[in-house]
Amino acid sequence: MDSDRVVPELTDAQWDRLVRYGVPADVAAGEILVRSGDRWYDLILIESGEVEVVRDALPWIGESIIAAIGERTFFGELGLLNGQRAFLTARASKPGRMLRVDHASLQRLMAEDDELCDILLRTMWARREALRKGPAALTLKIIGTSRSAGSHALRRYAERLELAYTWVDADDPATSASLAGHGFTAQDLPVAIVQGENVLSATPGQVAEMLGLAYVNDDERAADLAVVGGGPAGLAAAIYGASEGLRTVLLDSIAPGGQSAATSRIENYLGFPFGVSGDALTGQASLQALKFGVRVFAPCEAAGLEWSPDPLTLSLSDGTLVRARAVIVTTGAQYRTLELDRWAQFEGAGIFHAATPLELRQVTGAPVVVVGGANSAGQAALYLAANGCPVRLVVRSDNLSTQMSSYLVERLSEHPRIQVHTRTSVTELHGDAALEQVTLAGGTNATVDCRGLFCFIGAQPATDWITQLDRDEHGFVRTGTDVRQLGPMWEALHRSPLPFETSLPRVFAAGDVRRGSMKRVAAAVGEGSSAVASVHRALAEVSE
Repeated sequence: MDSDRVVPELTDAQWDRLVRYGVPADVAAGEILVRSGDRWYDLILIESGEVEVVRDALPWIGESIIAAIGERTFFGELGLLNGQRAFLTARASKPGRMLRVDHASLQRLMAEDDELCDILLRTMWARREALRKGPAALTLKIIGTSRSAGSHALRRYAERLELAYTWVDADDPATSASLAGHGFTAQDLPVAIVQGENVLSATPGQVAEMLGLAYVNDDERAADLAVVGGGPAGLAAAIYGASEGLRTVLLDSIAPGGQSAATSRIENYLGFPFGVSGDALTGQASLQALKFGVRVFAPCEAAGLEWSPDPLTLSLSDGTLVRARAVIVTTGAQYRTLELDRWAQFEGAGIFHAATPLELRQVTGAPVVVVGGANSAGQAALYLAANGCPVRLVVRSDNLSTQMSSYLVERLSEHPRIQVHTRTSVTELHGDAALEQVTLAGGTNATVDCRGLFCFIGAQPATDWITQLDRDEHGFVRTGTDVRQLGPMWEALHRSPLPFETSLPRVFAAGDVRRGSMKRVAAAVGEGSSAVASVHRALAEVSE
């Protein structure tokens, strides 16, 4: 690991403040301080002695010493902020004196000392980034085919949560030939190997449970705030709620980021004159949420909501119950699809709803088709073309300027690797295990080679799980003065819904799921943070 980034140099004053949060203990050489698999492990401050960071032995390889950490620094990385199980072991290689900082003390430190908080957070982030590229990544291996929907879902989950993992491509002839020797068949893929334990036909939910990232009710108290949906609106709501003292949980059916994480470049977001990728923006927001103590759980799909005076109860798709005094719904929208035969078969195996480095690795240099006439489609086309893909941009309208910003239209028309097909639709999909060609009809009539079909034709609100809320004819949730149907529970409150409050008291909605929202990242962030102000008012009312 790069010592300049992952081992901070602390001044005497900083070290003196840091050790105030720890409980001291003398340790012997060889003593295990943190064992891989531990959850809610302590931050270890090294006053004297040395700590080895060890990737444990796995069935196919011996242990590996990742780093040796000396005096006046600490052991710990990003996972300890969110209860992720340790994937490395910390072992004292020399006798010395250490101090343990438990999770509650760490959260207090980060709230009380901005300077130390910044140092810890930057170091933990740098360590996670370094660990993703070294032998520590062997603690989670994903074996699958690059054109498989199941494999794509696992990799997307690992990438979005910044997990240290190793990808093994079963399409490689040498790898494919060795699968049987390891006891795997093609029907077992994708396989996840977590700390040496095999999970056949693995799903993100199974991996999350083994890593300690699935929802666990380890606190008898109800949360003050549950945010359902981890896009920009949900992340903003969670950050503002937690930073203002609310015990906050964030639940997402996939992983934090939402549709914005699928955007290759956002150029009109305040403060980023050179643009920013959606995954970078939401990745930093996720880190910010952990800083303030938000409990982030994914994949956790909400399936229902039961209202009561206090608390509310969310039910997840696996039957788990989450109790919270207030809920903010930020589930956004679900991607629309083309009504074509074999669409479901090719999703994740040639059909994508995002253009990020993960998808790019599957299509680099190959011909692709982008469907859609709004900014997200234009940005995707430019990103793919800039990385060597011949791109056909297919739109049903007569011209691009109907829904797309003028600066994008100009760039698309000038790019040598982009062909724009107006008044055209995709009508057929072709291929065996993965997409190989598509048929275009309308302004252009042809069957063309296509390694990746990137679909950006809008979305519909993800509100089927909360049908008891007052929604408009398209399924978007009504809030505030827009609410038309008020139930009997409002009579005792002697008030109307607050801004962003739905037809159920203490249930709020923000972002793309809300009727009247602007469907822009900046607006979603504003709505999520503004909704928290109404949450405070509603909770104060219950406490009176």
